[in-house]
Amino acid sequence: MSPWIHRAVQAINADFNRSADTHLIKLDIPGCPDVDLYLKDESTHPTGSLKHRLARSLFLYGLCNGWIHEGTTIIESSSGSTAVSEAYFARLLRLPFIAVIPKGTSPKKISAIEFYGGRCHFVEPMEIYEESRRLASELNGHYMDQFTFAERATDWRGNNNIAESMFEQLAKEQHPDPSWVVMSAGTGGTTATIGRYIRYGCHHTKLCLADPENSVFAAFFENRNPDVKVRCSSRIEGIGRPRVEPSFKPDVIDRAIVVKDAATIAAIRVLEKLMNRKCGGSTGTNLIATWQIMSEMQQRGEAGSVVTLICDAGDRYLETYYDDAWVAKQGLDLKEPEAAIEAFIAKGSPLPSCLLAVS
Repeated sequence: MSPWIHRAVQAINADFNRSADTHLIKLDIPGCPDVDLYLKDESTHPTGSLKHRLARSLFLYGLCNGWIHEGTTIIESSSGSTAVSEAYFARLLRLPFIAVIPKGTSPKKISAIEFYGGRCHFVEPMEIYEESRRLASELNGHYMDQFTFAERATDWRGNNNIAESMFEQLAKEQHPDPSWVVMSAGTGGTTATIGRYIRYGCHHTKLCLADPENSVFAAFFENRNPDVKVRCSSRIEGIGRPRVEPSFKPDVIDRAIVVKDAATIAAIRVLEKLMNRKCGGSTGTNLIATWQIMSEMQQRGEAGSVVTLICDAGDRYLETYYDDAWVAKQGLDLKEPEAAIEAFIAKGSPLPSCLLAVS
């Protein structure tokens, strides 16, 4: 191993050692008194999202495989958050970084990538893969390819991965072995890690995929057709894909729930009233699926706990999900979903079809 790679791995490990774990927040839902809800808050990472874990793993994976060397240009195809986190680690190692991102990515994410010294390369959503490969070849760089390597770069057996952290933080709770963990998918790496860890730890927990509109993951979970595609990209940044990604592993998932976009946005607006803070859209998708499961458990008289994630903070989406003009332009009406969510929170009322399509 070259001295530079040695120093690079040490630098990443030192950065990790300086970082605290993320909080597990208990959120009371009066309408479901028998079911405890926990939110793993990944927005507190240095780069503000769950993707900080993935970026660290991808850099270590690339370094230890001999793919990244001193001066290597790093290229990533991303909807934004992974690129922000990878730009952070590229700056830490003094490496050039190019984010190949879809046109329409939130301005806040673009600013964050550039803040960490990254350069943004804008393309149509379905062009991000080939353009990333082309740039890597042209610049003799390394294409990180999160959509392929996310599920294998993370040590799913432990090493403080998100699943291990989650279960350790639940250890002293009333229901330490959750009935369900609910997670949306961008690459599929996090659902793969959580699903594998559940089996490895012999937990009785089940894993539910929360999928937005215009995504293939729930359909692939149901029919296992690898050629399934959708024409439009997901409106919920960071999750949902128009094609099946290599890192998505359906066999570790027990259920899939498709969440409508209006419900996702309504959920984070209601959550702001409950927590006095804004969260990103993927958190709303997670919450709707979580609340559906909690409502079903309450109706059956089951007690237990359910865990989901706050994937990132909402300050990156002030010009989209929290902007009434943007919502109206998308043709979305939030009144009915917000009323339904508030009824669930107060009384445990089942969520109506205007919020979700249950797979």
